[in-house]
Amino acid sequence: MTSGRAGASDDGSTPPETPLRVRVLTLAVTVTALVAVLVGLHLPTALPADEPLPAVARFGIVAAVFALAQLARLRFRTATGMVSITWGEAALIVCLYLAPAGWLPAAALLGTGAAWTVMSLAADRRPPVELVRIAASLTAATALAVVVATALGEPFLAGPTPTLVPALVAGAVTYLLTTAGLGGATLALRHGVAVGPALLVALRGKVLMFVGNVLVGLVVVALLEIDPRWLLLLPPLLWLLQQTYRHRLRADQEQRTWRAFAEATAALNQLDERGVATAAVTGALALFGADLVEVDVARGDGRWRRYRGDSSGRVRDRQAGPPAGAAPDAHELVRPLAVGDVQVGQIRVRFPVSGPPDDRERDALAAYSDALAAALHDAATHRELRLVSARSSYDAVHDALTGLANRTAMLSKGDQALRQLAHDHPVALLLLDIDQFKEVNDTLGHAAGDQLLRLTGNRLGTLARPGDLLARLGGDEFALLLTSVPVIGDRAAPMAYALRQAREIAERLAAPTEVAGVRMSVEVSVGVVVAGAGTADLTELLRRADIAMYQAKEGGGSVAAYDSTRDAASTDQLALLAELREALQADDQLVLALQPAVDLATGAPTGVEALIRWQHPRRGWLGPSDFIRPVENSEQLGTFTRYVLDKALSVAAGWARDGLDVPISVNLSARSLLDPRLPAEIADALRRHQVPPHKLVLEITETVVMSELEVIDEVLANLRRMGVQLAVDDFGTGFSSLAFVTRIAVDELKVDRSFVIRMADSPEAAAIVRATVGLAHELGLRVVAEGVETAEQRAALVALGCTAAQGYHFFKPMPADKIGAVLGSLRDSAESNVFPLRADGVS
Repeated sequence: MTSGRAGASDDGSTPPETPLRVRVLTLAVTVTALVAVLVGLHLPTALPADEPLPAVARFGIVAAVFALAQLARLRFRTATGMVSITWGEAALIVCLYLAPAGWLPAAALLGTGAAWTVMSLAADRRPPVELVRIAASLTAATALAVVVATALGEPFLAGPTPTLVPALVAGAVTYLLTTAGLGGATLALRHGVAVGPALLVALRGKVLMFVGNVLVGLVVVALLEIDPRWLLLLPPLLWLLQQTYRHRLRADQEQRTWRAFAEATAALNQLDERGVATAAVTGALALFGADLVEVDVARGDGRWRRYRGDSSGRVRDRQAGPPAGAAPDAHELVRPLAVGDVQVGQIRVRFPVSGPPDDRERDALAAYSDALAAALHDAATHRELRLVSARSSYDAVHDALTGLANRTAMLSKGDQALRQLAHDHPVALLLLDIDQFKEVNDTLGHAAGDQLLRLTGNRLGTLARPGDLLARLGGDEFALLLTSVPVIGDRAAPMAYALRQAREIAERLAAPTEVAGVRMSVEVSVGVVVAGAGTADLTELLRRADIAMYQAKEGGGSVAAYDSTRDAASTDQLALLAELREALQADDQLVLALQPAVDLATGAPTGVEALIRWQHPRRGWLGPSDFIRPVENSEQLGTFTRYVLDKALSVAAGWARDGLDVPISVNLSARSLLDPRLPAEIADALRRHQVPPHKLVLEITETVVMSELEVIDEVLANLRRMGVQLAVDDFGTGFSSLAFVTRIAVDELKVDRSFVIRMADSPEAAAIVRATVGLAHELGLRVVAEGVETAEQRAALVALGCTAAQGYHFFKPMPADKIGAVLGSLRDSAESNVFPLRADGVS
């Protein structure tokens, strides 16, 4: 038998033009074969005197045996092409018996050449140079095998004796290795690939069949010696052996195919289009032994990109138009790539001319196409989410009008910059406010005001130095953080430097300019504060700079430095913390205001958020913005957190006694997660109030993901193991919302109210809400929209697939003694399918 690409009878695809290197090898093998034919024909032959057959007839029989051995071929496809398995070794042994050794090269050339020509005309359509190469390779292999066999014995008209059998086996082995070596060399020169693995596959699948071929050849020779009439019994046996070979090859091929299919589809598990398409082309080339694979990918913007790979294994891509609708020929398979009704592309596989696709390969391509379509669809979805997340992240930290950093980014990046400096390294913060900005808006219109703000932002951008942080805080306020303040011995030098910078900026900004056709000078008031990097956070620096800026306005100058003696807030903050300590010991000052979230489809309560309020005996009602930040920066945070949790769980326990199965949510400060004792304290509170852990939802902000402290990961992991639920508050406003949900396992996403309020008028805000809802559905998370104030917003949320919401459109925050009745009413109304849009009379 002979192996196709692994041997001389190459069944692989033929490129449009055979490479020069293959032509040179073909010429060398052809010359060798012709020399072997001529030498063999000139060797002396001695036929028996009583020979009944003429020499021509005996030569014709031998040529016919060689031809029949090639015609009764079996083929299977490997990663490097089609492999043919023939009866070549059996024919060689029989022909060594039937004819003198010198005749065999010529008979092999005539028989194999005729057989492969017939097969090419019938199916393969091989070019002439390929037919010459195959016939010459088989002839050269036959000649070398004859030399080895006759060197070890005299097989002509000799029975298979114990001394002659090893000679015949040695000749058959020589024939096998020669055809395999020539085929492998051809493949390596044609495609520039390593053929070792493919040769091993072909030879491993051929071992049993090689043994069978040798045995068949020896049996035929024995029967010819005994009585040729016994050969009439061989055709059924040979047919059964052929079917056994075919079944064995098919089983091996199926096993290889599905192993390759599993590897190819596993390689599609990537997150970007290029990675998926490249893996698809490479996988299809290997899986189908294809000459050419094209994957056309449809993009969301209407453009197409084509990824193309050939048998060399190289993959190229380029912009392309939609794939043509031309029908594929007999050697091509084309499959559209679609997920549901969404077309994502098309795959085209061109098989070798020698091995057109069969039904099994059509089925394999159909399954592979479905896997590829799903992978491309997932990659496109992931790309869209990345773009939306990138836009959301950019918008969250940049001012839309000027492109500068906004207040959120200023606070986050500013604090990060302060942490990277030494504790006593001086930094300066300049807070700028445009004078008479309101008059510009009132006189020239808001478009002129926007132009003035953009002009001011651009000028400040040119004045800022590397390392400085510039932001527009809102309105006509800009802030500039100077981190490269000179460090010298004079303690007054940093302030002097900062004041010089502030005055220079004020003078440069005052240069005349034109706004809305009116020439004007932009005058600003600048507040300057200087402090050690480790002595205050940016929020405190902004507060001090704000005081200094108003001092500049009141004093009539353009620049003023912060004066702590005129800052009443610093002492007031200390007094506030002292009063909070008293409030934590009282029972009637810190109270809960509870706001339910409702299911948008049924109106059933999905949860209640606990909000803390302070009924101050002297200051009156204080909201969280009045005292939460000082608390978070003080040592009272732990006591305050336990106090709020205790009150919230007490209310939840009362609901359970009344038959209300509703979870309660409590906001948790990021600093609280630095306390490793927090999970144990929460577990103790849950036991005391007999509230199941899953009925407590802790709301955390995305700033948690910015920290790389292990203690935060440990605290969150312990809370998850307890069964406490985690929710992401203000989702979408942080630096990396996607990074957050991949790092922290959460149960609920809460869409920030800023997106809900703007989604009716802002396509970007609507896209963020839609992406958040889609992401939540993909990850199996609950999603709650915050700050719903109108029926239009509620309808838009329903249209986007949001399932729950809270806000003034449904309920205002209410006292604990009223929430139970409202929850009961919502539950009963949901059961009767009546949806209350608002709870009238609830305060």
